[in-house]
Amino acid sequence: MYISIYAFQRLDMLNSMHDSMYPILYYPVLGFVFLVFAFMMVIDIAGILKKIKSRSYSDSHISKNPTSAYMPKTLVIIPCKGIDFSLEGNLKSVKNQKYKNFDSIAVVDSESDPAIRYIKKSGLRYIIADPKCEACSGKVKAISTALEKFRDYDVYVIADSDVEMPKGWLEDLVSPLQDNSVGISTSYPYFMHFGGFWSKIKSVWGLVGEGLMENESTRFGWGGSIAFRKDLLGSAESVSAFKNSKYSISDDITLTKISESKGLEIAYVKKSQPIVKTKDNFKTFMEWANRQTALSITGNRKNLYTGIIFYLSESILILSGISFAILISPIFLLLLIHYARSLIITWKRSRQKGGYIIIAALVVPFIYLYNLLHANGMKRIIWRGSVYSLPKV
Repeated sequence: MYISIYAFQRLDMLNSMHDSMYPILYYPVLGFVFLVFAFMMVIDIAGILKKIKSRSYSDSHISKNPTSAYMPKTLVIIPCKGIDFSLEGNLKSVKNQKYKNFDSIAVVDSESDPAIRYIKKSGLRYIIADPKCEACSGKVKAISTALEKFRDYDVYVIADSDVEMPKGWLEDLVSPLQDNSVGISTSYPYFMHFGGFWSKIKSVWGLVGEGLMENESTRFGWGGSIAFRKDLLGSAESVSAFKNSKYSISDDITLTKISESKGLEIAYVKKSQPIVKTKDNFKTFMEWANRQTALSITGNRKNLYTGIIFYLSESILILSGISFAILISPIFLLLLIHYARSLIITWKRSRQKGGYIIIAALVVPFIYLYNLLHANGMKRIIWRGSVYSLPKV
């Protein structure tokens, strides 16, 4: 309230001065900005209260129950296509898990795939994906091939080939499945940047996913690190439904939808966070970010509308806080309270501290807003060299 009163007093003073150094700011503009400020403060307070109540599965369960007590026979499925950054190390990180009761299998499209060289060097077995699945993505085709071929496992885990797993990843990820109310168990990666500016932006961009995972209402299964019991896809019919689903372009969306349709929970295991090593330029980052956003709003249309409102509000406060502080008074820097809170959260989550985080946290809301608006108009995506049409939702 004090900020608002001061702002209007200051505005009157500026207008009475008729000084051409200052642009004329109308009352409705300031009133609108303060409404946005109040709106974001309410969201921040609600988020703090919700975070206190909503903990990750690792906080509420794993710390109290030794994971070694639950070690079902598990198969880790690794779809591979082409050569990912640090592919050999990623594959070895899966093979060298401390979990005892598991097998791992890589799945490729053909014997000519260049990934096979690294699969063999890492000591993994591999199979060729069944080409019959025409409508689904290459990854869903690879997963469904492994599910149909290997039916004698209690738990199935999907690991992306561009992800490096910590030693205890599999043990921690599988543990929540001992609870029958849990349908899928998942973690979310840290994008470790190697390279220039856009790799750093991607690292901060990806941290928003951690926030979504920590909130039960926005949690989803991330397909790069996801586990489920055999009973989720326990029959040939259910595997067929998985690969022929309306959402079979994405294993993340399909498994999340199946789990939700059965009234099962999604367990987020922060303790098993893997690493994705990134080396991006502007083109590769934007292609990736737009694709991820398109898949996100395909899986849940609500993400589009809430995302636009949220990131547009963030953008308005950042622009207003800086410009009003320069043109009117430094007191308007208080409009950046939400940005300051976001910056603190981003700093805490990041494994690679540095001044770039301050700039990236300013830029990312504008990028997210662009991604949402652009993705809303996308009819298809390009993924690992293949073009897929997005389903209508």
